[in-house]
Amino acid sequence: MLRASGVRIGWADLPRHIRTGVEAVLGDPVATARSQRGGFSPGTADRVMTRDGRRAFVKAVSTGLNATSVAMARREAHVTALMPPGAPVPRLLGAFEDDDEAGDTWMVLVLEDVEGRHPRTPWVEAEVAAALHALRELELHLTPSPMPGLERAGDRLAPQFAGWDLLAAEPMPGLHPWVRAHIDELRAAAHRGLAVLRTGATVAHCDLRADNLLLRPDGRVVVVDWPAAAVAPAWLDRLHLAMDVTAHGGDGDALIADIDPGHATDVGAGFTGYLLERSRHPSPGIPLVRDFQRALADALLPWLRDRMDR
Repeated sequence: MLRASGVRIGWADLPRHIRTGVEAVLGDPVATARSQRGGFSPGTADRVMTRDGRRAFVKAVSTGLNATSVAMARREAHVTALMPPGAPVPRLLGAFEDDDEAGDTWMVLVLEDVEGRHPRTPWVEAEVAAALHALRELELHLTPSPMPGLERAGDRLAPQFAGWDLLAAEPMPGLHPWVRAHIDELRAAAHRGLAVLRTGATVAHCDLRADNLLLRPDGRVVVVDWPAAAVAPAWLDRLHLAMDVTAHGGDGDALIADIDPGHATDVGAGFTGYLLERSRHPSPGIPLVRDFQRALADALLPWLRDRMDR
């Protein structure tokens, strides 16, 4: 089964001055903290409650754990702070950076604690519908982009969509025979997909999976974890949802029947090539992410092959 999970530190592992900074944002000492599973950041993901009963969700990571995760947290804080009221996303209560005695930089986000759970995988119909509803809400709030200067997905994702080019230049062991036979077609598809992602006017999440969604008790879905956000076609997150449903054995194509099939295939090719190529590289501080990326790529290749053959 595909499961997005890493190895995390918890609230008690944070330097005292970082915990004090979180308590300053909340205005009261933290009484309890519960670490959450899911995701790949090696930093904290803790639901906390203060002595006066205020709840929050704390994410904190240091350059000593993983420098890329710090940059992503910084970007997430920026994007989340600009989210318009009413969008189905957590509110940012506060964010700060600080250094520790070892000279490492910590990036800390204090977010609204959304009561809920991740959708079940394999996906079930009602939860797919709830996720689709949330994406439609997001589209209304985030079109046109309310975030000045946010880059386009086609520019932000250009290094990722070079995956098939890199695999053509240096094939990895065990590469599927169909991939070897169609590598030039896959490269061309990813290049076309990148051009499509330079269009559109909607802020897209760009990394939508079940573990980046929370299903509330009232049945509504909240979209979390926004470091990859970029301006893109309005359907991009729906394509990501379709790919996640497909990877877990469902019929994702039913969710994207109204999208230009060539565009969906080309963008899907770009993401699949990225996952496959990145899976062969070490990931300091995040030991499980490469196994997940390879499993996800392997699950998507039959879908991609079928679409390209058609």
